Amino acid sequence: MTNNKDYLHPQYKKDRETLNSIMAGPADTLNLAELARLRVRYDGFQGARDIQSDLDKMLTKLGLSEDDLFAKTRAIHQTESVFKPTWLKKGEDWS
Repeated sequence: MTNNKDYLHPQYKKDRETLNSIMAGPADTLNLAELARLRVRYDGFQGARDIQSDLDKMLTKLGLSEDDLFAKTRAIHQTESVFKPTWLKKGEDWS
């Protein structure tokens, strides 16, 4: 017997906002890294079908396969720091 119940991901609201931003923004290194991160997070997840569909649409829009996206983001992570700690984003200065 299969369970057809869809689940709500605990990070759904934040991820939806992030994906909306990616969809409206440029295909820069941060957005590609975020797209890959979300792709991994929702791979096989039973639910959040709108996010999964939009992730597919973004890959198509960018002309990338999932493997292409992951190859690009691996290269990005090897050459630069894409994600900044939250405390740096807020501008905290402990000096």
